[in-house]
Amino acid sequence: MEYLVGVLVLVVGVLVSIALHEVGHMVPAKRFGVRVSHYMVGFGPTLWSRVRGETEYGLKAIPLGGFVRLVGMYPPAESVGNPSQRGFFGRVAADAREVSAAEILPGEDARAFYRLSTPKKLVVMLGGPFMNLLIAIGLFAVLLSGFGLPTSSTTLDAVSTCVIPVSEDADRTCTPDDTPAPAAAAGLRPGDRVVSFDGVAVEEWTQLQALIRASGGEEVELVLERDGERVTTSITPITAERPVLDDEGQIVLGPDGEARTTQVGFLGMTPASELVRQPLSAAPAFVADATWRTFGVIANLPSHVAGLAESAFTSEPRDREGLVGVVGIGRFAGEIAANEEYSATEQFQSLLSLIASLNIALFAFNLIPLLPLDGGHVVGALWEGARRQVARLRGLPRPGPFDTARLVPLAYGVFVLLAGLGLLLVYADLFKPITLG
Repeated sequence: MEYLVGVLVLVVGVLVSIALHEVGHMVPAKRFGVRVSHYMVGFGPTLWSRVRGETEYGLKAIPLGGFVRLVGMYPPAESVGNPSQRGFFGRVAADAREVSAAEILPGEDARAFYRLSTPKKLVVMLGGPFMNLLIAIGLFAVLLSGFGLPTSSTTLDAVSTCVIPVSEDADRTCTPDDTPAPAAAAGLRPGDRVVSFDGVAVEEWTQLQALIRASGGEEVELVLERDGERVTTSITPITAERPVLDDEGQIVLGPDGEARTTQVGFLGMTPASELVRQPLSAAPAFVADATWRTFGVIANLPSHVAGLAESAFTSEPRDREGLVGVVGIGRFAGEIAANEEYSATEQFQSLLSLIASLNIALFAFNLIPLLPLDGGHVVGALWEGARRQVARLRGLPRPGPFDTARLVPLAYGVFVLLAGLGLLLVYADLFKPITLG
């Protein structure tokens, strides 16, 4: 039951995100006078609909997207010079122009989308993706400022009994041949809070980590807080091979993708995590970083798809950092809700983070500059605007609208590729799933 609740929460979150994405297109379009004939959440058969004013609002059976129908998306043939209808591509483009023109009511040509100026077209087409971006910022603001960001504290969560080389499994059992870890030898325990190290007051784990790494082989004084009392002890960090860390405490990778290592001081203790509330200003920066990483995945999409196909149909393991489809994301939501080790608050936070991350993905994916995605319409509008500006600077007559219908065959091809990717993801998520465990 908990698993199904998690999946249901995700489905509702996705539907709301899609609905608001379409609102991002519809509201500015209506504001600029474009007639919006349909506003639909989902695809396939209509489950429910109602007409309000000149727009039919509805919910469809397949909750994998949505659309708003803006009347006059493609300019009619006469406004783009009556291009030839020869060949398959020419006929497809001509059909798109005819369907678009048929939607324009008599006397309402001025309300067609193709009549909008370039800036207004950009506002309409970018309104949907930016709505997803705003949703992500809002949800992460709740998570970061309302609950807090998991941060390593100066309280110890675990104390190692030995030093395990970086080349070996960190979770293996210690043996008599292993070097004893100084923290355990000095009597440190989980739950101890480090107050000072070598006379320096400790405020953050990264600060303590840097002090330990810089004092290999030196005996220092360590002050702890244990059960409400101060405990002072002497401890000598050993020098051991450990990963190189950057200023934020993250492991630095070499050109080969492996962690770089160096000889540093080591005690053998792990910090406990605690939630630290962040200022509201942290949410945009957090989302910007996540969005940039998402663009990086999209830029390498062909290699990710190739890796996905290889792992789906061979014995190769699935890349845990690779692509995941709707089935896999639903599995994540179910596992989060059914995990008894999570508190209700932690489950809520995790599901909220999952929905926020999906909105970042929707924002970035829709900006791919190909039809039928929003980014394709943005490119068409920018090209139209550039042509008009060049003509103005050269003193030439204002060119007519850009014939975006010529790109419809490309849109069909992109749709087929996306559908194929979707089917591949479903197959991989079903038979080669990635789990959170």
